[in-house]
Amino acid sequence: MAPFFEVEKLTKRFGGLTAVNGISFHTARGEMVGLIGPNGAGKTTLLRLISGIIRPDSGKVTFKGKEMTRAKPWTIVNEGIAGTFQVTRPFRRLPIIANVMVGSLCPRAMKRGEWVKTIEARAMDALEFVGISDLALEPASSLSHGDLRRLEIARAIATDPELLLLDEPFSGLNPAETDLLAKSIRRLHKGGRFGRLHSEGPSMIIIEHKLAELMKIVDRVIVLDFGELIADGPPEEIVQNERVIEACIGKEVD
Repeated sequence: MAPFFEVEKLTKRFGGLTAVNGISFHTARGEMVGLIGPNGAGKTTLLRLISGIIRPDSGKVTFKGKEMTRAKPWTIVNEGIAGTFQVTRPFRRLPIIANVMVGSLCPRAMKRGEWVKTIEARAMDALEFVGISDLALEPASSLSHGDLRRLEIARAIATDPELLLLDEPFSGLNPAETDLLAKSIRRLHKGGRFGRLHSEGPSMIIIEHKLAELMKIVDRVIVLDFGELIADGPPEEIVQNERVIEACIGKEVD
């Protein structure tokens, strides 16, 4: 049986720089995977390759047995892969709920969202999930950095993903906000309100520099350094891996 999601020898070069160098890994349905590494390791580039925002020079991306390597971003979303990114780009003049409603209009969400009677209700459900439903009618330009991170997640889950890609979801959040969002992510992963269409919540790949928080919620950790995969295993093994400590954790401490 083919893996739920698989990356095979994925490579991306920018001029003389190889940002992603022959990376291969696979994930099971329902798995929550952390993706860590020092700045410039290739983490965000890898997620952008998976999302179709940039195209690889070589390699393959397969999702549920279907090759997605050169698919358009909107096609990838409609197949069930959605994500957030480091730079938030909301429709700043629109109300927050309208930003989420845009995601709810994708064909996948419309087709699979029979349990929600209106697009507005689905968008409000997503905002409630991330904890900013009380701001639904405010313009997106009024949000703090932390609330913009929540809005990004709400927009992503409104598309009803089976694989959710999160690029530094805890960035800019204080400890209390981080704990609240981590609980929401765990609840979503376990089949919370947005997991009702599946036997479990979405699989996840999460980039995060707040390693202590990340290690508490993921099943497995993949480590990149200089565009290469240097370690892959459960959190308790990764934090004791000497190469990982040298490349990533030690630099975080420094």
